[in-house]
Amino acid sequence: MIVLISAAQRGRTDHGWLESRHTFSLGDHMGFRRLRVIDENRVQPARGFGTHPHADMEMLSYVLEGTLAHRDSTGRRSVLRQHEFQCLSAGRGVAHNEYNPSGVEVVHFLQIWILPDRSGIEPSSQQLPLAPAKKRGRLALVAAPEAADGALTVHQDVRVYVTLLETGESVRHILGPGRYAWVQVTRGAVALNEIGMAAGDGAALEHEREVTIRALEPAEALLLDLS
Repeated sequence: MIVLISAAQRGRTDHGWLESRHTFSLGDHMGFRRLRVIDENRVQPARGFGTHPHADMEMLSYVLEGTLAHRDSTGRRSVLRQHEFQCLSAGRGVAHNEYNPSGVEVVHFLQIWILPDRSGIEPSSQQLPLAPAKKRGRLALVAAPEAADGALTVHQDVRVYVTLLETGESVRHILGPGRYAWVQVTRGAVALNEIGMAAGDGAALEHEREVTIRALEPAEALLLDLS
């Protein structure tokens, strides 16, 4: 079974300096398995989120366009650019801020929140650049338990992949017994098991043995394999 949440169905927040589209919200769509947030954010130049706390959440950020600066109470200061991922494990508690350091460009990024498998872990932050060549025509592993295959460590039984496809290219992923999947399209258009999806669309897969993503035009998509 595949349940589609289209880009148009998402919630919207517009503060002028920030425009966010929320795949999950307090309305009809409140998450899927351990997945709690998928926000697509656009932050205006020289603006951002002030320092604020989090606890017991795995938070992935992925920059689609522009530059995102990050600072947190673990002492980490970093800058994420296009094609870079970051994982902030909030654990027992962390404060951070995120802002657009550019004076001219909007930063466009995804933020994904995943419930951890245990509470109160030591907070940590990691970063992963992923050049287009490493994700072109294949499912590149971004995050997994125990930093599998050099990926970011996420404290949950979930594996996050990204793929970049030219028109007509496809990737295939087999789901093991008791596994579920979420697919989020970030660019272009794809057929997910022959169901059409466009940028901003997301889909939950339950009781499906495999996931096939075929590009209808040049496209990029994320795939989360979940317990």
